[in-house]
Amino acid sequence: MAEDIKSLDELKSAVSGTEADAPAAEVEAAVKREAQRDDLGRSYATGKRKDAVARVWVKPGSGKVSVNGKDINEYFARPVLQMILRQPFDVAGVAGQYDVQATVKGGGLSGQAGAVKHGISQALQLHEPSLRPALKAAGFLTRDSRVVERKKYGRAKARRSFQFSKR
Repeated sequence: MAEDIKSLDELKSAVSGTEADAPAAEVEAAVKREAQRDDLGRSYATGKRKDAVARVWVKPGSGKVSVNGKDINEYFARPVLQMILRQPFDVAGVAGQYDVQATVKGGGLSGQAGAVKHGISQALQLHEPSLRPALKAAGFLTRDSRVVERKKYGRAKARRSFQFSKR
């Protein structure tokens, strides 16, 4: 080859035969996101964790969070679970600026807290697309796919064998 290619941008421009900046501008324009809100100014998202599924609505407000019609302190009594729900707001830097209404079904309290956290993160980035990079970097937009392994036949639990008796 007559030309020395030193970067990926140069390689792309050599292959496509165009300037390297043009595709980057197209990608940037395609990634431009718009806020998705309903008639009441709310954004809706579904969050999932283990067997729990949470439906979450986020709207600008004073920071009031209600889960299944109860206050967050009443529904999630453990401070650790309350902290999990506050994480998306702290990472995005919008603590106390949004009201959250959530309904959650299935699973236990820990899974439900994770589901509501996932739903809040998704709804926040739909309501305000500029919050997406911070939430994505923290890993809050990705569903935690770990679930309980099923029990197998011939086993006491998923992997544990029955107690062995030599005699």
